[in-house]
Amino acid sequence: MDLGLKDRVYVVTGATRGLGNAAARELVADGAKVVVTGRDEETASGAASALGPNAVGVAADNGAAETPARLIAGARKHFGGFDGILISVGGPPPGFAADNTDEQWMVAFESVFLGAVRLARAAAEELGEGGVIGFVLSGSVHEPIPGLTISNGLRPGLAGFAKSLANELGPRGIRVVGLLPSRIDTDRVRQLDGLSADPEATRAANEARIPLRRYGTPEEFGRTAAFLLSPAASYLTGIMLPVDGGMRGGF
Repeated sequence: MDLGLKDRVYVVTGATRGLGNAAARELVADGAKVVVTGRDEETASGAASALGPNAVGVAADNGAAETPARLIAGARKHFGGFDGILISVGGPPPGFAADNTDEQWMVAFESVFLGAVRLARAAAEELGEGGVIGFVLSGSVHEPIPGLTISNGLRPGLAGFAKSLANELGPRGIRVVGLLPSRIDTDRVRQLDGLSADPEATRAANEARIPLRRYGTPEEFGRTAAFLLSPAASYLTGIMLPVDGGMRGGF
């Protein structure tokens, strides 16, 4: 199946590792060109080099007000166009309601929530018909994850924003989609499992709750993201797609 990604140009934030990087890899593998971002120039450039000539790395802070315009301008400069964005940000620090400080909440709000809103609004102004805005969120949109209180508080709000944006941009032919990963085998998830007294037992217990009885791979997430961002998914908008091996269940 041809996803129609050849020579389309995407910005993928937080793409030096983890889920953002997995999505960028699959986009490039199917012929797209990507601007990948990271916190510093060295890691962003390294991630882009590993992806090949159809990727360029840019150091960017999602929470900075000037970031959206700079990334979109970079896409046009390097690749001559801008067809979509996948907004992926690192997870906020773990902790419970009594543990997380006001400062942690404010920093996370700037980067995870407001930064994502700014990126999406800037993309909406620049995209034409057939453009797409994607959000990497979390299964916590539907079910809070113990010990990730800040994330539990911010991700559902972003899902609501994304659905509102889909309604507003639909008449212009611009799609807005969200991905809700759960137990994907990334460094972040392994780190969270490692917070328990027995990480192996924690993983086994989590796998037992997943109908497929295993964690997902970053490649499986990346392929799903590439499809949703592609013209092949042209009639999908406003959806929040669980990428969780059936863990959520239901309809």
